[in-house]
Amino acid sequence: MAVQLGPAVGVAVVAVVGALFSFKVISIGVLIGLIALACTFCFLAALGQRAVHFLGKDEQLLVEGFTGSVVHNGPGMTFLNPFGYRSTEIRKAVTLSATSYAKVRDTVDSTERIEKGPQLLFLGAYESIVEQREAISLSSTDYLTVENRLTGEKSILKGPCLWFPGPHDAGKKGNAVSLSRTEYLIVEDQLTGERRTVRGPATWVPGPYDSGASKQTAVSLQEDEYIRLKDAATGQRWVQKGKALVFLEPTWKIEGSSPRDSGVRKAWSLKAYEYVRLVDSVTGKITVHRGEKTVFPGPDEELLDGEVLSAIDLKVHEYVKILDQATGDLRVEQGGKNGSQQVFLGPNEKVLDGGKRKAVEVDDDHAVLIRDRATGQLRLVTEKQLFVPGPNETIEEVRQLIRLADHEAMIVKRPDGEFQYYYGSEQKRTAGQPRSFFLQPYSEIVKLLWSKGRRRESRSLVIDRFDCRPQFMSFEFNCRTADNVELVLEGTFFWEVVDLPAMVKSTGDTSGDLCNHARSQFIRHVARVTLKQFMDSSHEIAKQVWEEDTEFYDSRGVKIHSLEVTRYACADQSTSEILEQIIQETTNRMNRLSQAESENEVNLFRTQGQIEQEKMNGDLLKIQHEHSKDQAEVLGRSEAARIAAFMEGLTEQVPKAEDRQAMWQMLRKTEALSEVSKGKATLFFTPSDVDLSIDAKAAMSGGCHGGDIPYHDGALRWALQDRGSARAAVL
Repeated sequence: MAVQLGPAVGVAVVAVVGALFSFKVISIGVLIGLIALACTFCFLAALGQRAVHFLGKDEQLLVEGFTGSVVHNGPGMTFLNPFGYRSTEIRKAVTLSATSYAKVRDTVDSTERIEKGPQLLFLGAYESIVEQREAISLSSTDYLTVENRLTGEKSILKGPCLWFPGPHDAGKKGNAVSLSRTEYLIVEDQLTGERRTVRGPATWVPGPYDSGASKQTAVSLQEDEYIRLKDAATGQRWVQKGKALVFLEPTWKIEGSSPRDSGVRKAWSLKAYEYVRLVDSVTGKITVHRGEKTVFPGPDEELLDGEVLSAIDLKVHEYVKILDQATGDLRVEQGGKNGSQQVFLGPNEKVLDGGKRKAVEVDDDHAVLIRDRATGQLRLVTEKQLFVPGPNETIEEVRQLIRLADHEAMIVKRPDGEFQYYYGSEQKRTAGQPRSFFLQPYSEIVKLLWSKGRRRESRSLVIDRFDCRPQFMSFEFNCRTADNVELVLEGTFFWEVVDLPAMVKSTGDTSGDLCNHARSQFIRHVARVTLKQFMDSSHEIAKQVWEEDTEFYDSRGVKIHSLEVTRYACADQSTSEILEQIIQETTNRMNRLSQAESENEVNLFRTQGQIEQEKMNGDLLKIQHEHSKDQAEVLGRSEAARIAAFMEGLTEQVPKAEDRQAMWQMLRKTEALSEVSKGKATLFFTPSDVDLSIDAKAAMSGGCHGGDIPYHDGALRWALQDRGSARAAVL
């Protein structure tokens, strides 16, 4: 490094001289000499400083002369002509590590170069560092796109390495794309436009002009899966079956795929009873594939029926009609005689009549009506069998055997238009006429429309079986009496069909004719009587209505057994209320009479009951009196026995009967007092009784002497003064 001591020494000398002069140590002459000496020394020191330069290991001396510049690199000491250059500059060398580099530019010709580390870089006289950077480190999964800015050429540098660029290189680092065994990339060369597929497993590093889309997953197909592929470049279509891992080429496309649908389809795994029909959309050809197998369609094939079909399983009693649409032929397949049969449709066949049907069991109760489409004729099959129609036959109807009860009849219209009458009753049937029968082809059951409702306002009652038993039929209509009271009559017919041909010949509405005729008759008869007369004779009027014109009913083949009016009411509300009051009053009167009769019967039964009770009470009193008498007799005898025993026991001690009697009475009083004292009763005594009681109580000592009755010595003192042995006798 340069030594700069000249100026400092000169200044120091001048300072010392000035200090000495100020203290008058030296004279002014000496002072001037010393100053001159100091100036000379400073000049010589300055010349030495420009001539000698000391440089360190990492230093460089740049000398700018009068015609050019030169550099001197350290370490060392450099001698220069102090008057041969304009200026100098000491600059540090650039230290480059093993992973760094510097771009150096020559300012004279503008050339550039790259200096790589590790080194201590000393620049030339006219060089400068444009940039200093770290080299780009590439791992095994990295790559670098290097572009020469002078030529425009690109190249790819793969890792692992350490990249130092050239003077005109620009690098762009990227990560290689790691592809698993199920992944791939579509890569496009931007120079040629060519596209290719890069499949895994691999680590893909693009070429200089490659452009890769995001990686995609290969289509994994199982054994029962497939996809339809189309090459957009050639237009070719094909089916890729599983088991496979499909990597799509750039021009391939999966038909039917969408963001939500991968386009993978399931093949049809057919069981033994399943089949599919595939139609080629290009040629129109239909193929049938039966199980057991897995069916993959062709590129142009689709399901004809939209689903996997099951074979038609026909039991013994089932059949199916099949039409071949290519030839128009019809055939009938029937279940096997020993079991079921499975029917598979051909390519152009279809099932008619809605699929399989059950054969008709023709027996005693069922027949089947068949129409032959070839001739249009009808026939009735009655032979017992399991009937299956032919190819050109259709089942029009399964007819049941018509059975008629004894009271039923039916009319059949034959093909020639004549009526034939069938009866369940044996008395009404002609010779050879069956009671049960099948309705023959082209024949029909005659149905009559009868009026229904109480007023017969609707003619909608369909009758095809006629009940020939007597039956009731109700009716209702309005009529007026002679005093102009409009009544609503309700009644019933009890009638019977006796001549069915006559009824059919004369009318088609038997119930309506009967009710309408009865209404006309009632109107005529009721108009001749007043309301009171009608109320008194309604049943007679009803009888006259049907007895006066029996020919009308006979002409219609019916017989009227009775005609009754069950109810009548006034059509007018006020009149109806009056009539209701009359009826109510009559009803109340009848109720009162019934109530009085009931009360009389109750009183009669009550009196009879009291009599019987009194009789029984008298018998009871007699029995009680007899029992009391017997009981008193028993008690008296018992008491007499006691008294007799008492009197006889004291005979020796108390000879006098009066004394023994007085003693007995005293004992009885004592017993009475003892019984009374056991309860809570209050006892009242007369004066004489009190004297006796007090005398007895005063003498009591509270003891009992061996017996059930409490006897006391003081109570007997007056009777036993001279009879000392009487106490022992009493005890």
